[in-house]
Amino acid sequence: MIDNLAASAADPHFPAQDEIDPLQAHFHEGVAPDEIEQVYHLKRAQPMLQAFTALFHGAQDGVIVRLLVLRDLAADSATTAFSRADINQKFAYLIPESLETVLGRLRSHGLLAWDNPAAVYRITPLARNVLAALDTLLALGKPEEDEAEMGFLLSQVAGAQAVGGVTVEQLKHLLGRLVELHEEFRDAIASGSEFRLRASQAKWHMACDWVEKGSTILRAITSDERADSATHRAAQAIGRAQSQLLNMQGMFSRALNQIERQRVHLGQSGLSTTDIKRWLLAHEDLASLAADAIDRPVVPLFTTPAEMIDVAETELLMERAVNLAPGRLPSGEDAPLTVNDNPAMQAELDDWIRRLSDFASLGNFPAMADGAPRSVPIQDSLLPASFAVASYRASLLPLLGDAAEANLQGATAELARLPVRFASEDEMVALDDPHVAAMSRATLSLDLNLDLDPHPDLESKTQDE
Repeated sequence: MIDNLAASAADPHFPAQDEIDPLQAHFHEGVAPDEIEQVYHLKRAQPMLQAFTALFHGAQDGVIVRLLVLRDLAADSATTAFSRADINQKFAYLIPESLETVLGRLRSHGLLAWDNPAAVYRITPLARNVLAALDTLLALGKPEEDEAEMGFLLSQVAGAQAVGGVTVEQLKHLLGRLVELHEEFRDAIASGSEFRLRASQAKWHMACDWVEKGSTILRAITSDERADSATHRAAQAIGRAQSQLLNMQGMFSRALNQIERQRVHLGQSGLSTTDIKRWLLAHEDLASLAADAIDRPVVPLFTTPAEMIDVAETELLMERAVNLAPGRLPSGEDAPLTVNDNPAMQAELDDWIRRLSDFASLGNFPAMADGAPRSVPIQDSLLPASFAVASYRASLLPLLGDAAEANLQGATAELARLPVRFASEDEMVALDDPHVAAMSRATLSLDLNLDLDPHPDLESKTQDE
């Protein structure tokens, strides 16, 4: 066996142990890692990758201590050299063993340089590059400030473009994030959930702000004569993705209007299912709402087949006895007294249509000033009224100008054919009203060019006659 090993070592075609690439263990036989382009680029950046490994390898507490020491030393612009006494004084709140371990790790991976003649530590350029990248990521990667998570990607593209070094990979990262946001918004619209729609709409507004900031950068990239064709193609793809993202405003509006039309109100209270769900979501523990609501647990009752047969036989015999009994007229009874809410609701609807019809008249439209827009705040039309009546009137406003509803018959169709337009915003406005404390900011305006007549041919024939 020793002879075989010696012969193998003497064979010039047998690779030495130190010549075997450890990366080869992750690839199939016959595939060389160096033949893959991405492996080549990653190997070239190995010193930078080792610096990140030195910082982030290990437990979370060790990572925080290393970043703390390195960032505090780099942030001191008064001096570029630190003696061990200066470091001990600066980090007096750390135990000596932990500080010694951190300094040794940073020095061994090239993040700290030891100047032996001067007996001081110095921050290396590699460490400053790593900290600059981390500071940018920490500053622009806060979820509460950038829900669209595009700030860091766009800052990288902007910074690279400013120094003339933007790469196709950076543009592809930004393009991938835009595609992910488009798919996320599309799924939210398809879900039909009002809460998910409103959350996605807020993120969409933030994404549009970043798109507006990135348009200037993309124009600079596409007009740069030094950029290659791959960079131009990536920038054009980003422009198309931004256009698709901006075009989703109409999709959000249609989905929210459809939900508004299908909103279910609980009687005449003015509350809707959305209000109930929002109230339930405000409670962290829903099970606590059932506390003291049930006096005792439900006791299930089980019936055997024999008992079921006895009950069925008794019911059958009782039914036969009733049918065989001599027939006679039943005794008279007063009809039960019922309360029908339809006439009151219909009267309220007719009154609301009359008010809007009077509002649509040119002579009665509120004139504010010459040249002012023909619109009035919605609270001037809904109020004064009780909360239930105001909520009922507000639920009918999305029907104004609805072409599909205008082609039908009935009171709601008459409401839809009025030359009045309803426009709402996401903000709330406080009111000085005894029943309604606040209301969504919205306006009613005249649309004299509106043509929602369901039978135009019939009207023309009547006028000819």
